Amino acid sequence: SKLNLASFDLDESYPEGAGQPGIFGELSPNLAKLIERIDKAAADSKMYGIIIHLNDPQVGRGKLDELRSAIARARKAGKKVYADLHEGSSASYLLASSCDEIIMPPVGMLTIAGVRMEFTHFKNLLEKLGVQADFFQMGDYKGAAEPYTRDKMSPEFKKQMDSVLDDYYSQLIETVAADRKLDAGKVKDLVDEGLFTPSRAKEAGLIDRISYGDEFRKQLAEQQHVDEVTLVEDYGKEQLDDEDFSGIAGFMKLMELISGGDQKTRASSSQKIAVIYAVGEINSGESKSSMLSSESLGSETIIKALREAEKDPKVVGIVLRVDSPGGSALASDLMWREITRIKAKKPIVASMGDLAASGGYYISMGCTKIFAEPGTLTGSIGVVTGKLALKGLMEKVGITTDSISRGKNSGWMSSDEPFSPSEKEVIMRMMQDCYKQFTEKAAQGRNMEVKQLESLAGGRLYTGRMAKQVKLVDELGTLDDAVAEAKKLAGLKADDKIERMILPKPRSFLEGLLGGSMVSSHVRMAAHELAPSLDQAEALIHMFREPAVFMMPYEVRVK
Repeated sequence: SKLNLASFDLDESYPEGAGQPGIFGELSPNLAKLIERIDKAAADSKMYGIIIHLNDPQVGRGKLDELRSAIARARKAGKKVYADLHEGSSASYLLASSCDEIIMPPVGMLTIAGVRMEFTHFKNLLEKLGVQADFFQMGDYKGAAEPYTRDKMSPEFKKQMDSVLDDYYSQLIETVAADRKLDAGKVKDLVDEGLFTPSRAKEAGLIDRISYGDEFRKQLAEQQHVDEVTLVEDYGKEQLDDEDFSGIAGFMKLMELISGGDQKTRASSSQKIAVIYAVGEINSGESKSSMLSSESLGSETIIKALREAEKDPKVVGIVLRVDSPGGSALASDLMWREITRIKAKKPIVASMGDLAASGGYYISMGCTKIFAEPGTLTGSIGVVTGKLALKGLMEKVGITTDSISRGKNSGWMSSDEPFSPSEKEVIMRMMQDCYKQFTEKAAQGRNMEVKQLESLAGGRLYTGRMAKQVKLVDELGTLDDAVAEAKKLAGLKADDKIERMILPKPRSFLEGLLGGSMVSSHVRMAAHELAPSLDQAEALIHMFREPAVFMMPYEVRVK
C-alpha cells in the first residue's frame, strides 16, 4: 500500500493574471494557475496530502495571503499539508507556518529577521552626470520623485513608511504566534534572534521535523502504516511525456498546444462573474510589455474588457483584480469613469493584490465595494509630475541642442532645460486640479466628506489592514472572497453555481512572442536581481512623458 502526496515547487514570482493558454503557459506559472492546482489537489481523493517545496518564492504580501488561503482550504478539505523548507526567508516562512508541519534538512537555514524596506536614491549620481531632476508633487507624503530629488527619505515619507512597516511587523508577529501556537512576546524575541539552524528552530518551536526528503517519506510511511509515500511531482501541470507528435496529425496537435488552440471554449448556460485583471503600471492605450519591464496596464484594454463583461447577459457581476502601483492620471480616470458607469448596471467589486496604490487605488475607488489583502500596499492619493533635464549630461559627451520656439511655455516638456517659472506656474495649477479631482472622486466613492478624505490623502500609503481601519477599503479578503461578494451583490446565493470569465483574454504563445512578453519574461529571468531596478528606470522614462502621474512612491519591496 502507498500514500500519494501532491508535490509543488514554489520558486517563482507568480504574477497576477490569466497567463498564456496552451502548453507554454506552464512554462511561465502565475498565481491563478498555482492556486487552481492546489485546490485541485485538495479535492483529489487519490492524494493523502500536499507537500510544498519552498525555494524563496518572490511574492508580495497580497500573494502570500492568497497562497495561505489556498493552503487553509486544502487543510479544511482534510488534506495534510507539509512544508519542505531549506532556506527560509520571512515570506517563505509565513507560507510554511500555514501548513500542518514544517520540515527542514539537517543543514539548512531559517531566516525570520523581521521586516525591512530599502529605498535607493539617485540624486547624487544624477548631479555627477549633469542631469537635473525637476519634479513637483501634490501631497506632503507623495514621494514618487524623491529617489531623483533627494539623497535620503524626507521626514514626511519616513514617518508614513514607519507606520506601514510597523503594521507589517505586527502582522508577522501575530501570524507566526497564531500559526505556531506561541506567545507573541516569545515570537518577538525569536524575530530579534533572526537566524536559526534547523536544530535551534526546532528547539524554539518554529519547525516540526529535521529530515532529508527521503527520510521524511520513510518516517511518514511508518507513521501511517503504509509501504511507501510517493510524490506526484508538479501536480496538476500539463505533461507532454505521453503525447505522440509524429506525422502530420502529431504536428497539428503540437501547433494547437503552442497556440493554445487545444483549449476549447464550451457554450454554457451558467451565470458568470467576470474577473478582470488590472495588472502593471498604468498607461494610455493598449496593455503591452517591453524587453525589460513586466506587463503594463493599458486603459483601452481594460475598458474593452469592462464593456465585454457589461454586454454579456450571462455576466451578473464583475471583480476587478488590481495589482498596480499606478501611472498615467488620464488613463486612470478613463478607467474610473467606465467602472462608475457600468456599476450602475452590474456590481463591480475591487480585489486588491500586492499593490493597489495611487492610480491603482483610483480605479479601485470607483467600484461598488473594495476588498484588500491584509498585506496589500494601497492609498498614495496624490499627484506627481516632472522631468529630467539632460543638457548637462549631453554637453559632457559632446552633444549640444539648439532650438527656436513660439509660445512662452512651449518648452515645458523639453528634456534640455528645467521648467521655467511660468511653466512651473501652469503645471502647479494643472496638478492642483488633478489632486482636487482625485480627492473629490475618492470621497464620493467612499461616501466620505471631502475634508475627511483629504486627511487620509496627501500621498499616504497604507497596508490593507490599515486602509480598512480608516475606511479606504471595505473588507479584508482574497480574490475568492471578492467573487463571493460579487455573487451576493448580484442577488445570487452562496451555493449558486457560477463560472468565472477571465478578462482580458490571455494571449497565446505566438501572440506573446510577437508582443514581446515571452522575450520579456526570459530577459527578466536571466537578470533576476537587476529586473526591479530596470523596471524602475523604465517606469520613470514612460510615466513622466505624461502631464500628471498617479504613481506610488519608490519601488517598495518588503523583506
